[in-house]
Amino acid sequence: MTNEMTVQDADGQTPAGPMGLEELLALPATVNVVTAGRALGIGRDKAYALIRAGGFPVRTLELGGTVRVSTVELWKVLGVEPTRGVAK
Repeated sequence: MTNEMTVQDADGQTPAGPMGLEELLALPATVNVVTAGRALGIGRDKAYALIRAGGFPVRTLELGGTVRVSTVELWKVLGVEPTRGVAK
């Protein structure tokens, strides 16, 4: 399994469908655009198009050629309130 738990499951397959609350709360501090898009219910192409247009609903972090999304900010947009053990 990879660090990006939502990118591939244990069988190496990309999960389909919306992300559940348990999976959202288990995300690492930052996620890739595909994972953030899945949490928001949008596909990869739409997520990158929104980023290019400046309309992605969560602030992105551009690190060289990689784009990451803050999980805490993703939770805020989705109205997810982590309970314990997560710094806000």
